[in-house]
Amino acid sequence: MQNLARSLSVTFLFGSLFCISAIRAADWPRFLGDAGNGVSSETNLLDQLGTDSPAVRWQVAGGIGMSAVVVADQSAITMWNDAGEQKLVALNKDTGKTLWTTALAPAYKNGQGDGPRATPTIADGRIYAFTSDGMLAAVDFATGHIVWKVDSMKLTGAKPAEYGLSSSPLVTETFVIVHVGSPQAAVAAFQKSTGELAWTAGSGPAGYSSPTLLQVAGETQVVSFVGSGVIAMTPTEGKELWSYDFETPYDCNTASPISLSTGSGDTSGVFISAGENHGCVLLNISKRDDDFTVTEQWASVDTKSVMRNEWQTSVIVGNHLYGFNNVGSAGPTTHLACINVHSGEVVWQKTRFGKGNVVLADGKLWITTMAGELVLVKADPAKFQELGRIKLFGKTRQSLSIADGRGYIRDDAEVVCLELRRPK
Repeated sequence: MQNLARSLSVTFLFGSLFCISAIRAADWPRFLGDAGNGVSSETNLLDQLGTDSPAVRWQVAGGIGMSAVVVADQSAITMWNDAGEQKLVALNKDTGKTLWTTALAPAYKNGQGDGPRATPTIADGRIYAFTSDGMLAAVDFATGHIVWKVDSMKLTGAKPAEYGLSSSPLVTETFVIVHVGSPQAAVAAFQKSTGELAWTAGSGPAGYSSPTLLQVAGETQVVSFVGSGVIAMTPTEGKELWSYDFETPYDCNTASPISLSTGSGDTSGVFISAGENHGCVLLNISKRDDDFTVTEQWASVDTKSVMRNEWQTSVIVGNHLYGFNNVGSAGPTTHLACINVHSGEVVWQKTRFGKGNVVLADGKLWITTMAGELVLVKADPAKFQELGRIKLFGKTRQSLSIADGRGYIRDDAEVVCLELRRPK
């Protein structure tokens, strides 16, 4: 870890009545929701899917990319390739009408899919966006005007990731944190107010996961699942607290780390998983004085692993974890599985379910598949219970964003808004 600058206090300016000063519980302001764990607090949502349910509120033309949709105030925001550029796009969340577009970098092209990978983050009247080639920008929420933009690759000496930089920005009180992948810096933090490089941590490839802010062993930590494994840091200065080696072929550590309690006192758990036939581990993190100890509560690795998240982050409900178990080296076969998160025991598995993403809301798993389907599954460890499926969009790797009773999803051609509330 290298401290490159002292933390600066930030004074926030509220220049527009349309700027959001706080994120509401009903918003979905960042990748995988407000807490970054794919869990929504929404209730009174549909219990079944059918021919006319959910209803499509609006459907508009979009662009190519892998960024999900984030939602706050009156805007739904995402990123895509368009007219030779990577663009940040704001839509009216009620109508789908374009509010503004802002070009951030040249269009990104890659054999594994074109367009931006990372999902933007909304915080304090700004949107923080990270392009596939490493441009990090702060953009005014109301107008789309660029407040600052920096080249994270040049500032950190990073090398381009083989499949494009993918970390959705983690925004703290003072910093914007992303994975860059440099011999001197796997993780980098930039001043939220100016874009100035503040600190770096770790070394080696960026991987394809996003930094997370987790409660671990009784304190708040930045936990990053980079190409070499897990690094945990202090949010204020990037001081490394603990690490765990978990190298996956092609640096394909893509799913976000998940925090859970595994006991009392200063002990907690962090779950990580990767595809490419690698597997998963539940780490026990304990603290004594100022030192951290990392042990494996259980591990399931190799070709018989119980959970190999190719790119999808699993969700935890009580003592159980629901997620996608990909067979082979990014092979076509993927199972939907429920496991006991404390023991690693498989509770049930729906074989050959197919590739997709999952989020949790109202006691149900809302799954978007690569085949363009929305699938509803009850989050029940007793058995697999599908509550319906309907084809509503094209091939997509994006997860559903749930805000104010609506679901937002996109593919490489369109953005779709769905009415998810249960009829009165």
